[in-house]
Amino acid sequence: MPMIGGKKVLVTGGAGFIGSHLVDALVADNDVTVIDDLSSGRQEYVHDDASFAEVDVRDRSALAAAIDDPDVVFHLAAVADTRRTSAGWDAPHDDLAINTEGTLNLLEALRTADLDPKVVYASSCAVYGNPEYAPMDEDHPYNPISPYGVHKLAGDRYVRAYHTEHGFDTAALRIFNTYGPRQPRYVMYDFLRKLQADPAELEVLGTGEQVRDYAYIDDTVSAFLLLADRAEPGEAYNVSGESVISIRDLAATMIELLGLETELRFTGSSWKGDPVALRADVTKLRELGYAPTIDIEEGLRRFVAAFEAEEGPIGETPLEGEPSVDVPRGPER
Repeated sequence: MPMIGGKKVLVTGGAGFIGSHLVDALVADNDVTVIDDLSSGRQEYVHDDASFAEVDVRDRSALAAAIDDPDVVFHLAAVADTRRTSAGWDAPHDDLAINTEGTLNLLEALRTADLDPKVVYASSCAVYGNPEYAPMDEDHPYNPISPYGVHKLAGDRYVRAYHTEHGFDTAALRIFNTYGPRQPRYVMYDFLRKLQADPAELEVLGTGEQVRDYAYIDDTVSAFLLLADRAEPGEAYNVSGESVISIRDLAATMIELLGLETELRFTGSSWKGDPVALRADVTKLRELGYAPTIDIEEGLRRFVAAFEAEEGPIGETPLEGEPSVDVPRGPER
């Protein structure tokens, strides 16, 4: 895994799923500060060797006070549950305030303090919406279909604008589908919870033909580190693990891995704002040296082992194997 060392690093959202794993990779060789409002992250996920401040990115004065001349800023603080922010469009103003205005607050705090760190922004494939072609590269048209995608696109473009107009050294990582320990929602976790409750039948939203491009958490973390070290200023990069699989096949693989005999039942409809197919072109990231190392079968094995270590076995016996990280107790982000 590529590393940066000897830096003062700020990670916003560092108590959450991806952020806490990123902090784990940074603390050995860097002075790391985490800020998080703990609305979905958990402080126990923050490595003991990192400093922590409970800060809401909507609070401009508190945010500015928490920034202490970092060399690198990883900005991951966000409302990340796209189902909550798109299904029914029930909280678009909250999503805007955190995902867009929070990003602007961070950039302005750095600008007004005359600081010039490397800024790596956690963007999303949601900026693209439904694909016009596949795999989608970074030049794919922007057509977000959810408030989350709209607001992530605004943050993505703010980061670019601060590079263009103010000379910031920025990069955006457009994340497709990342999974792993500490992730308490989305399709894989939902499947495991359902199978734990009833191994005989698994309800699957939609037709099962939805396609996703998954990256195990370790590979996504390596992409963040690569961007901090090697990204061209102002550029955006896709990241996935190049593990393209339909939801039907994902469910079947998980069931086979667990040794279950489970009937799949499809609802025929999914939640509003859910793209039919997502597949990333990561050529641009590969040119920086990115090479995913965990395929979907190994990633699922690790994910299931981590789930069973915390939530208990699925079926009669737990899956053999160890999670790739220490798994804390309690709900996950």
